[in-house]
Amino acid sequence: MNYIVFDLEWNQSPRGKEGAVDHFPFEVIEIGAVKLDENRKQISEFRQLVCPTVYTQLHYKISEVTHLDMETLRREGVPFEQAMNQFLEWCGDSGEDYRFVTWGSMDLTELQRNMVYYGLEIPFPMPLLYYDLQKLFSLRYGNGKEKLSLDQAVEIMEVPIDEAKPFHHALDDAYYTGQIMSRMDFAPVKAFLSMDYYRIPEVEEEEITLSFPAYGAFSDYTKYVSREFEVKEEAMADKRVNDMICCRCRRMLRKKIRWFAVNSRLYVCLAVCPEHGLVRGKIRIKKAESGGVFAIRTTKLVDEAGAAAIAEKRDEMKQRRTEKNKIKRQAKKSRTAE
Repeated sequence: MNYIVFDLEWNQSPRGKEGAVDHFPFEVIEIGAVKLDENRKQISEFRQLVCPTVYTQLHYKISEVTHLDMETLRREGVPFEQAMNQFLEWCGDSGEDYRFVTWGSMDLTELQRNMVYYGLEIPFPMPLLYYDLQKLFSLRYGNGKEKLSLDQAVEIMEVPIDEAKPFHHALDDAYYTGQIMSRMDFAPVKAFLSMDYYRIPEVEEEEITLSFPAYGAFSDYTKYVSREFEVKEEAMADKRVNDMICCRCRRMLRKKIRWFAVNSRLYVCLAVCPEHGLVRGKIRIKKAESGGVFAIRTTKLVDEAGAAAIAEKRDEMKQRRTEKNKIKRQAKKSRTAE
């Protein structure tokens, strides 16, 4: 299997959100990529400028960072449909023949959003799994949480900087990302694929569960991605979403601390596996592209300290709700008295 390491540059409305087109915040103006073989050696490269048709004035920040201008895009750019077809042909015959690699999590989503806007069929497999090298670099060489910029990682890996390849050009950023991938100790983190959420399961039978091994200080865990629901209350009431399942033996678990809200989009609970011990659950509610919501539930083993932290957070949230309700009652009482 080859690796397609790619990067996008995109434009946006110069007037910000006020002038943005619904479901189309960013318009691709450059696609750059390098192809690595199974040994992570570069074997080919691709670059194409795209002539924008929606945001036809460059946002000043985009112009500053990329050093592109509209004259160049009109002269050297091609319609997005043409650029995308050329890119897909260069990638390979089938999405099964290669794995996408990006630095960060936005590029695949925005690429597909542009494809849909221009009426192109998305040929990628579902679920669309890829390598977010920024995440993997942090996992392998950092604390797994802090995400470094591409130029910081280039410096750490001692990748020679070519003056003819400045950062913030799509092909050049793809080249440096590929160089990092070639140099890093990739095998230990190869199992940690990311999933792009632009397309999510449509029905219950398509819902996804992924399992990941333990690594360093991180326990093994599972990730479940639900189908779309109209509202978060409907999602949280669904049994497939709120059930707790052991990340190791796949046993249905008894909840020790039921699901409680940490904020409007995050829920936590604690369950017990008779074989593997305490298991923490987290549900994040995400907005779907079509306007509804979907749930991402992760489960992992925790120790007694981790369980105590969950109990403490539950008590904290309960106290907050009590205080908020008290304030509401006092305000209502004051209005009644007036």
